[in-house]
Amino acid sequence: MTFRARLALVAAAAVALAVLAASVVVYFVVRNQLYGDLDARLVEQKKTLAQGPGMHLEPYPNGNGFYLDLGHGPGFESGGYVQAVAANGKSYSTFGQSVALPVDKHVLEVAKGTRGGYTSDLTVSGTRLRVLTVPASGFAVQIARSLSEVDRTLSRIKLFLILIAGGGIAVAAGLGLAVSRAALAPVRRLTTATEKVTETGDLSERIEAGGRDELSRLADSFNTMLGALEESTRAQRQLVQDASHELRTPLTSLRTNIEVLASERTLPAGERERLLTDVVDQLSEMTTLIAELIELARGAQEQAEPEHVRLDLIAADAVERTRRNRPGVTFTTELEESLVNGVPATIERAVANLLDNAAKWSPPGGEVEVKVQNGSVGVRDHGPGIDDADLPYVFDRFYRAASARGRPGSGLGLAIVRQVAEAHGGEVVAERAEGGGTRMTLRLNGTGHS
Repeated sequence: MTFRARLALVAAAAVALAVLAASVVVYFVVRNQLYGDLDARLVEQKKTLAQGPGMHLEPYPNGNGFYLDLGHGPGFESGGYVQAVAANGKSYSTFGQSVALPVDKHVLEVAKGTRGGYTSDLTVSGTRLRVLTVPASGFAVQIARSLSEVDRTLSRIKLFLILIAGGGIAVAAGLGLAVSRAALAPVRRLTTATEKVTETGDLSERIEAGGRDELSRLADSFNTMLGALEESTRAQRQLVQDASHELRTPLTSLRTNIEVLASERTLPAGERERLLTDVVDQLSEMTTLIAELIELARGAQEQAEPEHVRLDLIAADAVERTRRNRPGVTFTTELEESLVNGVPATIERAVANLLDNAAKWSPPGGEVEVKVQNGSVGVRDHGPGIDDADLPYVFDRFYRAASARGRPGSGLGLAIVRQVAEAHGGEVVAERAEGGGTRMTLRLNGTGHS
């Protein structure tokens, strides 16, 4: 069964229960009203008897017993019965009355004066009667009226209520189908879009969503998810494309040099050593490039648990390692105690990349200034600086300024720094420093001084 059908069925069932409950309430309200009206008429007849000349017993003309004479007061309505019951159980009906009302212990209790009047329902000769029993001068007087009219009225009302309930349920089912169709329209659009994306792989598909209800928010969330997937796929394709482009040149050069070394021709003196040196350098360059590609991929996929980290201590360790690798550069530090929340290994890699980039651009004997405060790391070199036209792109993957193309490097180091910054809710910026050189600042979601 489809969700739409289940929704319509639930709506119909809910309406059916409501209509059924309402029908039962209406039936009993009407029944009580009809019985109340009939009881009022019986009470009125009792008053009529009390206001008349008085009831008494008269002998039948044939001398066979007595009958109940109601006197000369007003008569009863058609369908009424009157019977007097003595304390000994003897009953007396009006003259010509063919129906004898049954006498039980409750009627005798009224006749004896041990019980007050009451109302009851009886069935006599297949006819249902409403009977009012009241005490009167040593007798129990029973005044009865037929329930046939009341029963016919209740039967008609019951039939009407059944028809109304059936019609209401049918209308509810139809409305349930219509409402479910309208309500589930966004779900159908979502399903269609999902099937289309699955079939075509086109992540540019979007769902038209309007309003502020739950289904509209679901459609918005689905569109947001598709947008994120589309951007992620685009970035992956761009990374693969850029990586293949960057790898093509060293691979071509490496293959050429290896083919020359593997050939049988005689090489000039020193040429073999130069080619071997080139092969080693090219392998080192490719190793660095592949390692940084892996670092970028790992940083985009891994979600390590963050922890509180002393940024100043991480920067101090990174400076010491860079000093060993770049002995020709002087590093000066100003490290204030600073606590951040993040992944230590990735933050350390980002800081190391900033230091390595600054050292690479520093002249021999140059100085690199490192400053840590309030959850940020600032690195300033005294090199040639970055052209204004290149500043917006220095953190892009594989971007290399014209002045950097003759230097070693993959163009991925600063891209890793930006990735780490964004993963920690921060940013990294580059600017031309006053007096020359470049200043790069990595800001993380720091908590300031501890």
